[in-house]
Amino acid sequence: MSVTLPESVDAWRMVSARRSFAGTLPVAAMSRLCGMLAGNEGAAQYALDFGRDEFGAAYLQVHVEAPLTLTCQRTLEPFVLPLTVDSRLGLIRSEREEAALPPGCEPLLVEDDGKLNPADVIEDELLLALPLVPVNPDSSLPDEVTGPGPDESVAEPNDNPFAVLRELKKTD
Repeated sequence: MSVTLPESVDAWRMVSARRSFAGTLPVAAMSRLCGMLAGNEGAAQYALDFGRDEFGAAYLQVHVEAPLTLTCQRTLEPFVLPLTVDSRLGLIRSEREEAALPPGCEPLLVEDDGKLNPADVIEDELLLALPLVPVNPDSSLPDEVTGPGPDESVAEPNDNPFAVLRELKKTD
């Protein structure tokens, strides 16, 4: 197992050697991800394992844990969402090979030269795992939005705008 993450690897050599990488990657180093976040603090803990399954299909097992700072769409306040990604990516050379992947294995198209950037794979998996509408589970809507609760009484307005119509109907 290697702690340092190389900038680029030959995916097919990594599969043959059954290489593994583990370590941390700063959130600030992932520019595409940072564009979706409210803050770039923290680091992602990752574990990447290359290998072949029982059917001989090449795969990359990706496990990432990262505390990401998102903006809650309920309160518009930043909050930290601990995100965990655990996915198996089937390495393929062409789109025709996608149908041969086992169930539960997402395709990852590898260039003809076999070059793969592990940091980009980690960033892609985190981007895919982001919630579409981030909501802090510890938040609640403000009273101005929800109105009074069921135990609070609602004051009845004294002026009814249709009272004039009621009076006109009585005179007919």
